[in-house]
Amino acid sequence: MASGLVALLDDVAGIAKLAAASLDDMSAAAGKAGSKAVGVVVDDTAVTPGYAMGFSPERELPIVGKIALGSLFNKFVILLPGALLLSAFAPWAVTPLLMLGGAFLCFEATEKVVERLFHHHEASDHPEELALSSTELEKQKIKGAIRTDLILSAEIMAISLAEVADDPIALQAGALALVAIGITVAVYGVVALIVKMDDIGLALSARGQPGLAPLGRGMVKAMPVIMTSLAKLGTAAMLWVGGGIIVHGLEHYHLTPIPHWVEGARHAAEQLPGVGGAAGWLAFALGSAVVGLVVGGIIVAVLHLLPKRKGAAAH
Repeated sequence: MASGLVALLDDVAGIAKLAAASLDDMSAAAGKAGSKAVGVVVDDTAVTPGYAMGFSPERELPIVGKIALGSLFNKFVILLPGALLLSAFAPWAVTPLLMLGGAFLCFEATEKVVERLFHHHEASDHPEELALSSTELEKQKIKGAIRTDLILSAEIMAISLAEVADDPIALQAGALALVAIGITVAVYGVVALIVKMDDIGLALSARGQPGLAPLGRGMVKAMPVIMTSLAKLGTAAMLWVGGGIIVHGLEHYHLTPIPHWVEGARHAAEQLPGVGGAAGWLAFALGSAVVGLVVGGIIVAVLHLLPKRKGAAAH
């Protein structure tokens, strides 16, 4: 009996070691996969607060919570099964899908740049929103945010899948699940903090304490600057992430002139003493952003300028 108990305990210990090793492998794979998606995460974090702004303070956090639940639905019900099916049956499709998604990010960012430079649209330019009740507008904003999240989450999952594509399918599933949970918690935790920053600032300033009141007033004054900066950062992130995906895709298919130029700029910047790592990253990001701007500009021209010219010619 004693020997049987010892054997059972040995088996349990062995299973525990295997489980711990598997968790370590999943954590390592998730870290490797998630690090490559950081640019899309920045964009997701920069874009989402705008959907919760403009409502009463007591509705801001519930709105963020509903968007976060929608994001988890996107990742676990739609994207994770789709990613695993791709990995199992059509791994060749991952790179083309990544490049299509990268091109879409470039298009979205370039369109924002064009609108800011030439049109300067404001929220008041959409009178149809003014006719909606607060509840209807909230539902509309949440649906719009979840649709946007689906696109960005698809990029995150595709980038992550590309990093663990050579691992066993179970490890891929675990790594993607960890990435999905970790990124969702991180993004929407930061988003919740951003949308409540002005309320936190008002609460601190209302206390009247010498150290806290100036800090609170500073937080309230900083909110417009933070939101504007986040919007610009999100656009820049879309360009460098989308362009970087296209650069890596071209390299994958041995269409090397553009990847060689971007990689050459990075290697040259990495030779700078003391700041080589940061300079190399910045050079690659700038090179990728230029590629993204060119690709996005071509798509914008095709979708917006050519139809207008055809219409003018017809008249």
